[in-house]
Amino acid sequence: MSTLAAPQLTGTSVLLRFALRRDRLMIPVWVGVNTLMVLSMPNSLKSLYGTPQERADLIHQVSTNASFRALIGPVFDTSLGALTAWRIGVYAGLLAAAMSLMIVVRHTRDEEESGRQELVASGMVGRRASLTAALLAAGVANAVLALLVTAGLAGQGLVGALALGLGIAAAGMVFATVAAIVAQLTESARLARGLTAGVLGAAFVLRAAGDSATDDGSSALTWLSPLGWLENLRPYAHERWWVLGLFTAAVGAQALVAYVLAGRRDVGMSFLSTRPGPAVGRLGSAGALAWRLQRGGVYGWSIAFFLVGVVYGGLTDGVADLVGDNDNARRIFERMGGQSGLTDAFLASMVGMMGLIAALYVVGSVLRLHGEETSGRAEPVLANAVGRMRWACGHLAVAFGGSALIMLLTGLGFIVGYGKEAGPILGAALVQLPAVWVIGGLATALYGLLPRLAPAAWGVAGAVLLIGWVGPALDAPQAVLDVSPFGHLPKLPGGEMSWGPVLVLVGLAVVLVSVGLAGLRRRDMTT
Repeated sequence: MSTLAAPQLTGTSVLLRFALRRDRLMIPVWVGVNTLMVLSMPNSLKSLYGTPQERADLIHQVSTNASFRALIGPVFDTSLGALTAWRIGVYAGLLAAAMSLMIVVRHTRDEEESGRQELVASGMVGRRASLTAALLAAGVANAVLALLVTAGLAGQGLVGALALGLGIAAAGMVFATVAAIVAQLTESARLARGLTAGVLGAAFVLRAAGDSATDDGSSALTWLSPLGWLENLRPYAHERWWVLGLFTAAVGAQALVAYVLAGRRDVGMSFLSTRPGPAVGRLGSAGALAWRLQRGGVYGWSIAFFLVGVVYGGLTDGVADLVGDNDNARRIFERMGGQSGLTDAFLASMVGMMGLIAALYVVGSVLRLHGEETSGRAEPVLANAVGRMRWACGHLAVAFGGSALIMLLTGLGFIVGYGKEAGPILGAALVQLPAVWVIGGLATALYGLLPRLAPAAWGVAGAVLLIGWVGPALDAPQAVLDVSPFGHLPKLPGGEMSWGPVLVLVGLAVVLVSVGLAGLRRRDMTT
């Protein structure tokens, strides 16, 4: 216990306030989007499955369809609250985990990599204060999320709402402590985020594999995943409160490991050393450097999108059985994917959803410019014979070209999973790119003109995702759906290809990128 004495935590409260101030945009966006997605479910599900018979039919379809159980999980009860926990619980846990790992890595390894942590550590700050502040910041974000979910779903039953809110927050904290451990092991914030995201992806795969094998969440593979614990907490279905003990034990054990590791290394050092580069550099251009810095992210997103495409493609033939005679469900798919047949509407809506998620990739890739500038890594590059435009265009080429690659692989994944309509499906995937590029162009414009507000691009991407995901289910007015650039794209496959909106969106993306580059050329760089 002496290693965790109070002097080692000196300055934690100050660092926590600083962390929350720095994240005053990011945390509300993540929490708000997650909360709204959860709270939109009861009304949506009520319109879809308003009678006990319709809900019983849904449970029967899910219990006999291993693919849908793998994608969403098993259903444990016919109440609206239980259906809400089934439909959105795992995905809300995923978002909470992603938010938590971003917060922890940002305030630990990111700070060390930028050199700011060394300055902080030279003052009256304890050895473990920064790690504690990062975990507390993640705890605050997850606590607010749990409170909002519980309050919003209390009308469906306070006990079930509390269970779901606590489960989502607990899943977030499990991966916050995973990120805390990985941040001690690695020397790069980028690698820390990638490894923790890999652990999160493995948790989802384990849960999906377990749920595809059984219809009651009892598989050993399900129990190996914290996301499986979340579904087995069973909100609104005779809650298993003891499952929260698993979350508590995991958070406590992982936090202890992170604290022990933090006390055994110097600031800026890591337990997994970075492999030194060659004695003679092989990066001959700014574009090559940008690719070297971002290629891991491109590979990760590409593999994930291809695999998700395979899964969704494999579900396509069964969608008619799942929807059955439910006219409301059919209308939602048609609002998302067009007025063609149900299969084409499902394909169009799922490909469109992948496009919405691809917007998150392009924002993160564009904002790598902001990270390179604020961390000071851009300065030595620009001090050589590399102009700002060449440096920025190298990263933008990776951002916009990478988004094209991942949507291409999405289409190929759907083709592999579905096995039909190769040309139309590929066209449906690629037609999402103009809207993705508009979001990337807006991020570029914010970075070039108002660099301090550049992180607000995450809020734009989150709002677009929310409109595209929740809007059709809530029967939102068309004017609301049209706020998103994705609302103007042709609904493929099945619909008619309309080149006018596509060309307008491409032109808008070009204008936004040009404005951002012009602003970057004229303003001072952060030093």
